[in-house]
Amino acid sequence: MNKVRYVYGLSSALLVGGAAISLITGSPLGAQVAQNDGAVMDRVVPVAGAPASFADLTAQLQPAVVNIATRQRVEVQNNPFAGTPFAELFNRRNGGEGGGQAQPQTREAQSLGSGFIISADGIVVTNNHVISPPDTRAKLESITVTLADGTEYEADVIGADAASDLAVLKIRSDKTFPFVTFGDSSATRVGEWVVAIGNPFGLGGTVTAGIISAVYRNTGQGGAYDRYLQTDASINRGNSGGPLFDMRGNVIGINNAIFSPSGGSVGIGFAIPAETAAPIVEKLRAGQEIQRGYLGVRLQPIDEDLALSLGLPKKRGELVQMVEETGPAAKAGLKSGDVLTKVNGKDVTAEQTVSFLVANLQPGSNVPVEVLRDGKRVNISVTLGKRPSEQELAAQAQTFDPEAEEPMAPGTSDQTIEQKLGMQVMPMSAAVARSLGVEADTKGVVIAAVDPNGDAARKGLRRGDIILSANYQPTPTVEALLAQVQAAVTDKREAILLRIQRRTTPPAFVAVRIN
Repeated sequence: MNKVRYVYGLSSALLVGGAAISLITGSPLGAQVAQNDGAVMDRVVPVAGAPASFADLTAQLQPAVVNIATRQRVEVQNNPFAGTPFAELFNRRNGGEGGGQAQPQTREAQSLGSGFIISADGIVVTNNHVISPPDTRAKLESITVTLADGTEYEADVIGADAASDLAVLKIRSDKTFPFVTFGDSSATRVGEWVVAIGNPFGLGGTVTAGIISAVYRNTGQGGAYDRYLQTDASINRGNSGGPLFDMRGNVIGINNAIFSPSGGSVGIGFAIPAETAAPIVEKLRAGQEIQRGYLGVRLQPIDEDLALSLGLPKKRGELVQMVEETGPAAKAGLKSGDVLTKVNGKDVTAEQTVSFLVANLQPGSNVPVEVLRDGKRVNISVTLGKRPSEQELAAQAQTFDPEAEEPMAPGTSDQTIEQKLGMQVMPMSAAVARSLGVEADTKGVVIAAVDPNGDAARKGLRRGDIILSANYQPTPTVEALLAQVQAAVTDKREAILLRIQRRTTPPAFVAVRIN
């Protein structure tokens, strides 16, 4: 297993491929017929037995499957000497009058994926990672949807949800489009035939077929929606966001990820089940906020050794590793070391994780939770909180080593702060506070990296220092620090007064020159 790596769905490199070339052909009426006329579909492919051909089914469905191409604008570092003693000289020579910082440059980036139309007015479903730039410096500029007949349309984002990796688009046109609808993935059985249609490697409309290899597969990547249909139908980069059809032409899954040692298909592909996707798509389409329940714990699945040590059945329950101090679980009395065995009356298993069960409940819900504590089963009632955004969860989960020698990495922090103060900063979180040995409620901005050639470094500032205030104004957020930097620049000040907190030492004021 150490030699095998995941090519996972939330990365744009996963199933998003190169330049788009539309090769799709087919009748624009077939997709709608495939959904609305069951008798026609029964004649095309008998329910029982292996199909003689997928040709008729493909001809009916392919017009509703689209290729999706995005264009992004990425700001890039234009100083080839960044991080070296020559950086300041380069900026003076290229920054124009006054010797200021050289202006940032931009480059164009593209991504490629698949999608499918779910209504006659041109509503398209795809993966969020198809239309969301993976580079935090990138800005999405345009989305182009290519139909089966090669016609191209611009499209707009109606809604997107990073947690489930789903997005809904609207084609800019008043035309009537062929469409398909979601089926009932809960009735899907292992061994049933499926067809995938998409845009692998930018080749255009490509059809592959296979069977359902597993249902509700947990890939081990964690998260509330790590629960997929597994198929051996060939899925590759560029298939992301495309439909997985059953033999009646219903969309039972949205192709999302592959498991591969090489990045190409080895017959292990994963699709988001329709029963998970359809309710989220409807909310996104209606412009509604996606709210999910939140427990506030860090969990570990019960493996064989843990099960033996706790006297539990294998693959049943999850061990609480950490409880957020002010989260819903802590308020309800959950503790580290508890084993969650049931949530809202449902067993916790590898296929039905705590994250999945809780995320599908509304914030504010009063939920019964069964735990194993000191060998005894205890019932606890928890009032769920609202699940934070994926960015906030990532910030909570991140580890921070203040002693690590992290160089400046352009584009990973606010550009103005980076250029004006010669440092990169990040928000404070409970996890970072623990790493720094300060109280969890400490309000400030953490220095992540310092330009070794800048004034901040000359003044002794370093990674792990906390900026409590700037010009006597509190800086609980990066935005608050940025506002003070911009105010100092507007007032034509040559330096800014920072109050710095370092571990084991009292806070101190340090004046840092502004570039």
